Amino acid sequence: MDALLLGVAVVWGSSYLAAKLLVDVAGVLPVLALRYAGAALALGVVLVVARAGVGRAELRWGLLLGLSQAAILLLETFGVAGTSATNAGLLISTTILLTPAVDGLVARSWLPPAFFAAALVAVVGVALLVGGGGWRVPNAGDLLVLAAAVVRACHVTAIGRVTRRVRLDLRALTFVQTVVGALVCAVLDPVGTAGLVASATPAQWLGIAYLALGCSVFAFLAQSWAVRRTSAARASLLLGTEPLWAVVFGIAFAGDVLGVAGAAGAVLLLGATFCGQRIETRSRATAPVPSGDPAGAASGARPTSDRV
Repeated sequence: MDALLLGVAVVWGSSYLAAKLLVDVAGVLPVLALRYAGAALALGVVLVVARAGVGRAELRWGLLLGLSQAAILLLETFGVAGTSATNAGLLISTTILLTPAVDGLVARSWLPPAFFAAALVAVVGVALLVGGGGWRVPNAGDLLVLAAAVVRACHVTAIGRVTRRVRLDLRALTFVQTVVGALVCAVLDPVGTAGLVASATPAQWLGIAYLALGCSVFAFLAQSWAVRRTSAARASLLLGTEPLWAVVFGIAFAGDVLGVAGAAGAVLLLGATFCGQRIETRSRATAPVPSGDPAGAASGARPTSDRV
């Protein structure tokens, strides 16, 4: 599971460069609309080949999770456009702290203080990693990115709890999510979306295909599958390495330079993530297992070993 979630972080990290090349030319909403539409088309083919359908549970939860996922991408993309890389990276990385807080609030159980200390070190690492301009007075872009972090924390927590308690076909669930995202973005900018469809170059279609298949189909399915088998807090730490991979791809393909502070931030981020994983694993191993979960039993939930 850890390797899979780390793979999601790597793919999402690479998406910054791919998305930037497209968004600078076509705009945020059209690119997101076609990214979602491509993902929905691919998942629809998978469902047809597998002779699988979309049930009421997948439709209901896919609609809700699709709206929250679309909100994350919209808030984050528009927010990053209005703030600095330092602020955006720091604010979105607060998901590392927000997710266990939301999960603990919902589950009424809390991780040890050492986990939050590790998460805080990880946030400091991200600040050094993407830093350069220093902190300034928050603006509207900062608030949008912070809102994206809050929604992402709730989204990851919801995925974990729903998929562990309700028997869902993750292919159908993700298909509904992507259809919802495509419709939301296309409705918000129908002219721009139609214009991109008519004028996109082969290189742009290739970029959209990567965002759709790699950053959406693979990432969403992998995230849902892995979070069902681990905790939201652990998933948040691994997915929180996303800014590191964004910098790696920037250095490799866009000529970005990683200074001493950035290198120190990378070390802090990776070290804190590793320590946080160990703390979370020990905490889960020693936590008492709740008995008599009628909701889980009735819904065909996973065995106890897969629960938080």
